[in-house]
Order: sequence, then C-alpha cells, then structure tokens
Amino acid sequence: MSHPAIVNNSETAAATEPGQPSPAEEIASLKQQLMQAQKMTALGELVGTTTHEFNNLLMTILNYAKMGLRHKDDPTREKAFTKILSASERAAKITNNILGMARNRSDEFEPTDMKNLIEDSLLLLEREMNKYRVRIDKQIEQVPEALARGNQIQQVLMNLLTNARQAMPSGGEIILRLTHDAATNTVDLMVRDNGSGIPQDKLRNIFDPYFSTKAGPDATGKGGTGLGLTACRDIIQAHNGRIRVDSTVGKGTAFTIKLPVAVATVSAPGKSVVPPINAIADSSQKRVSA
Repeated sequence: MSHPAIVNNSETAAATEPGQPSPAEEIASLKQQLMQAQKMTALGELVGTTTHEFNNLLMTILNYAKMGLRHKDDPTREKAFTKILSASERAAKITNNILGMARNRSDEFEPTDMKNLIEDSLLLLEREMNKYRVRIDKQIEQVPEALARGNQIQQVLMNLLTNARQAMPSGGEIILRLTHDAATNTVDLMVRDNGSGIPQDKLRNIFDPYFSTKAGPDATGKGGTGLGLTACRDIIQAHNGRIRVDSTVGKGTAFTIKLPVAVATVSAPGKSVVPPINAIADSSQKRVSA
C-alpha cells in the first residue's frame, strides 16, 4: 500500500541555492508586481476619464477670460474671475489626486482619514458617474482614522465604485456608508449598488483570480479581467482587514471593507499598531468573506 510523500518544508527551504529567492519570496514579489501593474492600469484609465474633465475646465477658463476682456464693468469681470478661480481650483484638486495615486505615499501604515479619501475618489470619478446617470448617496459618520496605506485603499475603493457603476448600465444609486464598529474597533466602509446582483453559485468564487461575472471590458475599457477583486482582497488582507460581499439577484450587491482603527501604543507615543487579524471576525453564513 502506497503512502503519500511527506515534504519537509525546512529541507525544501534548505535546497534553495544560496542567494536565490525562495518560492515564497518569488510569489510575494510577483504579487507585488501584479499589484503595481494593476495600479498603473487604473491610473491609465483614470487619466483617460479626467482628460475630458480637464478639457471642460479649460474651456470654462478660456470663455470667462474672454468675457472679462470684452467687458470692462466690474460686476462682469468679478463674475469671470470667480468662475476662472473655481475651475482652476477644481483642476488643481484633480491633478493632486491623480499624483497622489501615482506616488507611493508611504510603504508604512499611517493614520488615514477615510472621509477625505472618499471625497478624493468621488472627485476623480464624478464625470464617469454623471455620464452613466449614477447618483451617490453618502452616509458618512464621524469615525476614527484607519491604519492604512492611503493610495492602496483608494485603489480598492475606486475599483468597487467602478464595479458598482458597471452593475447598473441604465443608471441607479450607489450608497457609500462609513461607520465605526466599536465591537471590532474597525472603520467600516460599505459600497452598495441597486444593480442586477450576483447569483449565489458565482458569489462563492467572486474573489478568485481570473473569475469575472462580466463578458469583458465595458465601453470605457474597464473591467472583465477577473483580477480587480482579487487585488482588493489581497490589499485588505495585507492591512489585517476583512472584505465581504452580500448580494441578492435583482436587488443589488454590497461590498464592506473593515479596516483596523489607528491606535497609539502606550510604550511608543505617536506610533500606531495594527490589531491582530483574528480580532476582525465575520460570523455570518449568508456572506462571502475574505
């Protein structure tokens, strides 16, 4: 009778040539490269969207500048300057947000204001949401700062917002809810759409690599690769957090992110620590959690 072979992990590790990365290190490196590639893809898509927004802002600035030159009266010129200033400030915000996503703000986990992160993300996606007649219902409570890498969490949020928009091709409503769960001491962010929903037989695979409920990219070129939610899961797990999905066919889908609260340690004032991952639990059997 044959018996399955038992592999000694220490022997396998020892067999790795000196100076060569172990299989685990190679996998970790490839995951990091994939995450970076997905971020650059998202940035490329975002630049394509915001180019149209910039064009509209430039036309506003040009038209009101011409109006100010044509009319010499103070009320007209004041109106023109006000419009030019408003459009310029909006263009500056968009530029700063794109640059913030492009840069690795920090490799460290930092106290992160989730409300500001939400506002920054919505600013970048505002034109896209308006184009597809999607209304955003913000339900933002006062919450403590989360311990996070801001650009990574913004990448997750924008992915979830885009997925929600794609689930409602005829338009609809997205609910963005930010709360503090005192029981688990987490900052919870929910993104809920009222789209078609996900069948239960597909829901269990929703975070699997290359699994997608979409036939392919939409008209904007976004989605359909089956990698977006996998990256979201990996990012949230790296934050010692949880991501779960609730969905009902015909009613919509809700993704909830649970991130640890940034708490100061007694021994090192000003420093923050991440609560252990087992402190963030989800006991519901009606959800898919990762």
